[in-house]
Amino acid sequence: MEGLLLVVSGPSATGKGTVCRQLVNETDVELSVSATTREPRPGEVDGVDYFFMTEEEFVKTIEEDGFIEHVENFGRRYGTPLSYVKSKISSGRDIILEIDVQGAAIIKEKFPECILIFLLPPSIEELGARIRRRGTETKEKIAQRLSKAQQEIECIVNYDYYIVNNEVEQAVEDMKSIIKAEHHKLCKNVSDQIINSFKEEKTDALS
Repeated sequence: MEGLLLVVSGPSATGKGTVCRQLVNETDVELSVSATTREPRPGEVDGVDYFFMTEEEFVKTIEEDGFIEHVENFGRRYGTPLSYVKSKISSGRDIILEIDVQGAAIIKEKFPECILIFLLPPSIEELGARIRRRGTETKEKIAQRLSKAQQEIECIVNYDYYIVNNEVEQAVEDMKSIIKAEHHKLCKNVSDQIINSFKEEKTDALS
């Protein structure tokens, strides 16, 4: 059976990266590595956190249809490598993408079976506090991010699940519950595979 394609979105500073990394550490789910033209933040590693590209490299990959989707946010480009995602799913691995609402909508069109999960902050006030604690944004940038957060939250109607990230540990447990439920969800392909496998076992048992 193919693996699950999980897509996690949410406003900046909601804790998407932290939740996804802890989920990966505690389960067999693999985190997809996106490409970006932004500069690495302290501690980020090329090929682990992101594939850091120049503008020229990114444009070339677009021309070669090498991304499932690609968007531009705050003057920086982000994209999801197509071959990486396809190979993981085909091998039966569950893979999780941390991506914005624009990218999620595009992925849903190309992979209708993907599972969309929206990560919410406890409140806008708490979201603003988290951004300020980073110490990397001006007041103007913080205001821009909060305004964008409101717009992104309105897109939650397009998602399959939501999780409020009040505590990381609970958010991760909620994510595990979603994955477990999705693995037990019946669709025609899965139903046919189960029925056929039991038919084969019955034949073997009678022989």
